Amino acid sequence: MRQEGGGSRAGTHGQPLAERVFACLADGEFHSGEELAATLGVSRSAVWKAVHALRDLGATLHAVPNRGYRLRAGSDALDARRIREQLSPNARECVSSVETAWTVDSTNSVLLARPNPPFGTCEVMLAEYQSAGRGRRGRAWVAPPGGSICLSLSWSFREVPQDLGALGLAVGVCALRALRSLGLEGGRLKWPNDILVNGRKLGGILIELRAEATGPACVIIGIGLNVALGEPLLAQIERTGMPATDLIASAVAHPSRNTLVAALVSDVVEGLKRFENEAMRPFIEEWRAADALRGTQIEVRTLSGSVSGWAKGIDLHGALVVETPQGIERFISGEVTVRPVQ
Repeated sequence: MRQEGGGSRAGTHGQPLAERVFACLADGEFHSGEELAATLGVSRSAVWKAVHALRDLGATLHAVPNRGYRLRAGSDALDARRIREQLSPNARECVSSVETAWTVDSTNSVLLARPNPPFGTCEVMLAEYQSAGRGRRGRAWVAPPGGSICLSLSWSFREVPQDLGALGLAVGVCALRALRSLGLEGGRLKWPNDILVNGRKLGGILIELRAEATGPACVIIGIGLNVALGEPLLAQIERTGMPATDLIASAVAHPSRNTLVAALVSDVVEGLKRFENEAMRPFIEEWRAADALRGTQIEVRTLSGSVSGWAKGIDLHGALVVETPQGIERFISGEVTVRPVQ
């Protein structure tokens, strides 16, 4: 792992060769195998094997005779120093560390294994690839090197905040603010944790809690965003029944992942400060304005069964309000599917 300021980057020979090749190709330009071998001090055969290792991780590379290799979409390598430099002044004071890794099981798991950060500070963890990345209810999260953002941050509250179950909704508002500041149009929020564009999933939020019965609580906030997956991988995801999109397809031209991470962390940190004192109140109107479900016919599946009805938005506590044949019902958790109008 590498911390802000460069950390262990000087010891490049300790890094996987696939990571070093990826860093060379992150500019989106063609680089010949001979050039890469000379730059990295390895054989062309080793470069060839590293390219195949990247493809096995889901990266889309072009190989053209007499030109070399190129990543399908140029993507700046994650850089802790560059991220920290672009944080807002308020966030920079709160972020105690920014770390990037080539591969981990999951960024949330890394932070869950650590002690709680001091109150009012947070740790930020990013990875190019997660071997066990997950969304809600243990679903796999597809994130090839360079094509996504796999971000987690930890934050300690002095006491369990009011309506903590609504924190994911507040984080969704913060994420949408950051994305809009970088040019995203048409972003919507789907209860409880999805970021959508034109009905397709752009990203998701996973919050895990470590708390005592009374006293402090630590939350690990995971944010996954599709940046440049490419059409083949988007089609593969859609075949699983989950239409997806990425920032490139959403007309956000050549987004810098380091800039995007800095914007996300800055807005989320500011949001956490407000949520601790005001719960959902500062976020409720923005969430309602971006609500992708309101007015649609839906099915809500919970551990106790499923309920169908019309989505009526969320209440001040973050509960989903559904008008059913039996009357108004509220849900604080569950899985939602939009149903065709009967």
